[in-house]
Amino acid sequence: MKKTVTIQDISCIGKCSITVALPILSAMGIDTAVLPTTLLSTHSGFPGFYSRDLSSDFFPIINHWKERGVSFDSIYTGYLGSKIHVDYVKEFIKEFKKDDTLLIVDPAMADDGRMYSGIDPSFSFHIRKLAEEADVILPNMTEASFLLGRNLIDKEYGEEDIVSILKDLAKLGSKKVVLKGVSFTKDQKHLGDIEGKIGNATYDGNTERISWHFHERINQAFCGAGDVFASSFTGALMRGFQIEEAVSISGDFVLQAIKRTMEEKDYTTLYIDFEKALPWLMERIGII
Repeated sequence: MKKTVTIQDISCIGKCSITVALPILSAMGIDTAVLPTTLLSTHSGFPGFYSRDLSSDFFPIINHWKERGVSFDSIYTGYLGSKIHVDYVKEFIKEFKKDDTLLIVDPAMADDGRMYSGIDPSFSFHIRKLAEEADVILPNMTEASFLLGRNLIDKEYGEEDIVSILKDLAKLGSKKVVLKGVSFTKDQKHLGDIEGKIGNATYDGNTERISWHFHERINQAFCGAGDVFASSFTGALMRGFQIEEAVSISGDFVLQAIKRTMEEKDYTTLYIDFEKALPWLMERIGII
């Protein structure tokens, strides 16, 4: 069984970060360890949340792991939120990343044109240093803007703009890039039947191959969608799927999970009830 460790916060309410990653990866048959950085009463989308930094617990945990000879097939980082957490993760990578250990970095820091609550804009500089070491990075459009130090990417972009962004992101150092939340207002030169849809663009810096995966757009923004995507994407890679197929699986899983959430009476956009779509995911990857 493949083994991964996910390093991010624990939000006690809100279905994101570790409370999304652990059940999704476990359902996909991945032995999943967790290394929490912060304890939050709720995710930052709820006003007035309580937060407790867990930095003092970080090294006692990993020192025990070293004593036990623990190793991982992949390291998956999500919301970190502070420079000290990024620095600690870099130390973790020095200790636990081997040549064949896959490092997947979700630079979870911003969306919809702004940084998440409590994160300083300068944080993008520090997360960029972590992205330099990654095998795969998974920014959304807003995070890509911050990583590249550009003005926020206008919604009226075209196919060539996205290709340029993908290649510039790869220049940061990661071998492969998945750009989330790509949508066009009209069909593009090489992309038809995409008007009104949303999807993800993938770039392989080794082969210079670019691939696209679009699906139906839901005109509501659900908190935690990026975590659901990143977790199922990591699981798909660990199951042996190529990156293009992993993007397709995780993108479709997010859509399935949102649709099932919206079937509920009085649903909220503060989280996704992804559990109802887990049987779909498990069947899609061949577990059931």
